[in-house]
Amino acid sequence: IASSLPCLPDQAAALLQLKRSFSATTASATAFRSWRAGTDCCRWAGVRCDGGRVTFLDLGGRRLQSGGLDAAVFSLTSLRYLNLGGNDFNASQLPATGFERLTELTHLNISPPSFAGQIPAGIGSLTNLVSLDLSSSIYIVNQGDDDVSIMSNLLPPWGFSRVNFEKLIANLGNLRELYLGLVYMSNGGEGWCNALANSTPKIQVLSLPLCQISGPICQSLFSLRSLSVVDLQGNDLSGAIPEFFADLSSLSVLQLSRNKFEGLFPQRIFQNRKLTAIDISYNYEVYGDLPNFPPNSSLIKLHVSGTKFSGYIPSSISNLTDLKELSLSANNFPTELPSSLGMLKSLNLFEVSGLGLVGSMPAWITNLTSLTDLQISHCGLSGSLPSSIGNLKNLRRMSLFKSNFTGNIPLQIFNLTQLHSLHLPLNNFVGTVELTSFWRLPYLSHLDLSNNKLSVVDGLVNDSAVSSPKVKFLSLASCNISKFPNALRHQDKIIFLDLSNNQMNGAIPPWAWETWKESFFLDLSNNKFTSLGHDTLLPLYTRYINLSYNMFEGPIPIPKESTDSQLDYSNNRFSSMPFDLIPYLAGTLSLKVSMNNVSGEVPSTFCTVKSLQILDLSYNILNGSIPSCLMENSSTLKILNLRGNELRGELPHNMKEDCAFEALDVSYNWIEGTLPKSLVTCKNLVVLNVANNQIGGSFPCWMHLLPKLQVLVLKSNKFYGPLGPTLAKDDECELQYLRILDLASNNFSGVLPYEWFRKLKSMMSVSINETLVMKDGDMYSTFNHITYLFTARFTYKGLDMMFPKILKTFVLIDVSNNRFHGSIPETIATLSMLNGLNMSHNALTGPIPNQLASLHQLESLDLSSNKLSGEIPQKLASLDFLSTLNLSDNMLEGRIPESPHFLTLPNSSFIRNAGLCGPPLSKECSNKSTSNVMPHLSEEKSADIILFLFVGLGFGVGFAIAIVVRKPCIGK
Repeated sequence: IASSLPCLPDQAAALLQLKRSFSATTASATAFRSWRAGTDCCRWAGVRCDGGRVTFLDLGGRRLQSGGLDAAVFSLTSLRYLNLGGNDFNASQLPATGFERLTELTHLNISPPSFAGQIPAGIGSLTNLVSLDLSSSIYIVNQGDDDVSIMSNLLPPWGFSRVNFEKLIANLGNLRELYLGLVYMSNGGEGWCNALANSTPKIQVLSLPLCQISGPICQSLFSLRSLSVVDLQGNDLSGAIPEFFADLSSLSVLQLSRNKFEGLFPQRIFQNRKLTAIDISYNYEVYGDLPNFPPNSSLIKLHVSGTKFSGYIPSSISNLTDLKELSLSANNFPTELPSSLGMLKSLNLFEVSGLGLVGSMPAWITNLTSLTDLQISHCGLSGSLPSSIGNLKNLRRMSLFKSNFTGNIPLQIFNLTQLHSLHLPLNNFVGTVELTSFWRLPYLSHLDLSNNKLSVVDGLVNDSAVSSPKVKFLSLASCNISKFPNALRHQDKIIFLDLSNNQMNGAIPPWAWETWKESFFLDLSNNKFTSLGHDTLLPLYTRYINLSYNMFEGPIPIPKESTDSQLDYSNNRFSSMPFDLIPYLAGTLSLKVSMNNVSGEVPSTFCTVKSLQILDLSYNILNGSIPSCLMENSSTLKILNLRGNELRGELPHNMKEDCAFEALDVSYNWIEGTLPKSLVTCKNLVVLNVANNQIGGSFPCWMHLLPKLQVLVLKSNKFYGPLGPTLAKDDECELQYLRILDLASNNFSGVLPYEWFRKLKSMMSVSINETLVMKDGDMYSTFNHITYLFTARFTYKGLDMMFPKILKTFVLIDVSNNRFHGSIPETIATLSMLNGLNMSHNALTGPIPNQLASLHQLESLDLSSNKLSGEIPQKLASLDFLSTLNLSDNMLEGRIPESPHFLTLPNSSFIRNAGLCGPPLSKECSNKSTSNVMPHLSEEKSADIILFLFVGLGFGVGFAIAIVVRKPCIGK
């Protein structure tokens, strides 16, 4: 509305003050060209007035830069519309006060926010607000089901967090549109849902994706009868999807993907004629079937991939003539996709996945000439790609991965000149591919050819960068590349580069470091490089570098800047650490230098890297003592792994109250002294491993104060005395969360405490809500995440074994090679989850308790080299998983229990027991011997299922990049 009066002086002054708060750039010069003192501010670009007062200010998307929002904007008290989104406020905080002065404001837009911190309380007092947008600009890079990375335009992790949602909207009764994407809620339970129903009765657009809200959708949401858009994707919502969505007569968009919903999807929702978009994809426990679609359906988007939908795909799907997007999972659909899908000529996006899908690519797909986005993944489709794929002239993204496609990549793909993204990984494509041939696709920004049977070579390299597309994401893992691709020399916009698992050798060309200095992700692991081709200080500003499994020598490299970065230099031949450059690691989250030849002392300068959360220097030749500050000032350090070095001295003894350790491993060194009792301040400690050192002292009952301790390894040290509590302090030794206890090869003595084993409650059951593998895996930023799997070495099934990851279902007690005497406590039989029990090489007496036969998960039992007597309990033969049994060198007698299972055991399991007889021993029993025949209950169960599951990834990182960790056996 044009103002009939000229701009008032105070309004112009406030706007000019706001203008001065922005940096002078080309963008600001353009945005403020008309903002000149002495002219009518009501005629300035982005400004409107009423009665000489500013009511409308739109600076959205101008790419302005400022150190913070100037308070001058709060002088414009007549504002009804304010848009500050799409500018750079340098992660500053919004002013705590001021918004409450804008009482007439109806529209507020700060999306995407370049602010950090909390939302000012004043925004919650703007009772006239009709539209509020504080969302981050997000997009999902979809690699199928759970291989998803959420990105925020590759910017630093700005945005609002710890928002009290109920308090924010309590007074916003006029609100009709609410956009809070990627705004993390501090109270994400059911409260959000009831708060909406109670506080915003007029709400029409509800957009809360990726907000960390949880719980079921409350019934009271049905009272919001004006809802037209519901976007709750990417949260932790659970329970059933409510049927009342079918009765919301204004509802046009229902976006519920990537949650934890379960149960039957109400088919009546499909009958809501107003709905144009339904997305319930990647809710893995939701099931149902597709209805018959009427001719007048309004559906434009339909996504049910990643669910348990089953039944036939109805031929009436061809009635959806306006359908633009369709995604299906064929796991529970019949194997053939109906040809009626080929009649959906308006389709822009078609995604299908599922192992139930077999055969070749349907010919009708290439008739869908409106397609801009095609994804076929995780399925059994095979054969060559048809040359008619070149008919899809409008394709912008083609993603065919994790299937069985074979043959050469058809040349007709190069006719798809609109392609921005081409993903073909994890297939069986063959042949030699010239990398430069893809430069014929002028808009190409994402290319992934990884893990096929291809051989990628340079091709004809043009020295000019003029004709090449600007690729941002390039993955050529396992592409048989023997020479560093010179075709990448002019690709200076790459932010994600994966050249892992190839055969490149020699030096990395120096131009690579200069070309990709701002790359976010660089993976050159599993090659044969010997030289960095650059000085130790790399000119990189990166988030992730992986140089592991090569043959690099010399000092470890240090990137010039490493904000939120993860560095992996493991399994090389690096020999030293540049002490003077370690301060450059400021901002680094994770540093892995394991399995190298690094010598000298552990640099105390690591203590200055306050951001460091994971430090792995294991299996090197480091000497000297552990810097005290590294353990005593560990307010951020979660993982410290110094295993397999030549460290001496004592462990530091003054841990602070803010200790952040989750795993501490100093095993296989020469450390002396005692365990520091100040470790009780490390309340998040999960794994403590001090094996193979010279540490002494009594059993550390004080560890009952560590509420998360699950793995305690004290083997091969100089600990002594009784196990468990003294009689006076029975309640001060309850290690109820332990799953693995390894005390082997010490000087512990006395009897095994009868009641103490009852306190090991986590060995009795495994919670179904827990993750399967012990790991640290926080989401550190919106760009990627890091997972570090805890590892350990145990004696299991008679072998010294390295477990590259520890399953939470794995339960072990090893008290072998000590001086325990007395009987085996029957209470051990209450530890029903035990997989391994080793009490060998002690002085235990008495019979083997019959109750051990109730340990149905037991795979390995070693009671050898004791003084046990009596007969072997008959019911032990019924333990189907028991694949390793050693009862040798005792005083057992009688007939060995007969069962098909026991007959598979070697005679070494029973030798040197003078009174034992029967198979598998050659000594026959007399007729008077009792027949201990035990039927075998189940011959189909696998005795090695736990071990099978242990073979796996060493650690993971975002974008589903995985690296297998192999640790050799290293002794003292």
